[in-house]
Amino acid sequence: MKDLFDPTLADDIKQRIMRLNAESERQWGNMTVAQTLAHCTSGMQMAMGVINPKRASFPANVIGPLIKPLVFGDDKPMRRNSPSSRELFSADPTQCDFEGERARLITTIDSFASKGAACCSYHPHPFFGTLKPHQWAILMYKHVDHHLRQFGV
Repeated sequence: MKDLFDPTLADDIKQRIMRLNAESERQWGNMTVAQTLAHCTSGMQMAMGVINPKRASFPANVIGPLIKPLVFGDDKPMRRNSPSSRELFSADPTQCDFEGERARLITTIDSFASKGAACCSYHPHPFFGTLKPHQWAILMYKHVDHHLRQFGV
């Protein structure tokens, strides 16, 4: 399973982030590239316990744990327009600086990857519920990869 605790995969993800530019065109969704970078940083902060979104409401809070084994059972990428917690979309497009957001995401990935399991949140994921550190690392890889594919890198 691909995960962001793997230094080689973390480096690959960071190289892909560096191939983005402020004019990178999205292939789906509606966030700008800078908003997407901020959203990915927020996701990483959730995995590290800096942001603790509330649990999804019914029926998502029941469906999430049921499909968790499918999501964490293989390296299949996340599907387009997958739902996400509202708290991870706080970036105002007029306040997003591409270079700043890119640097912040890379720094956050470095912190997550180097600290490993010790940095992972015990707060339940809004959709999947309780996650083990390795599951957080898998999900963070899949999440950032998903958004990089959204912008063609």
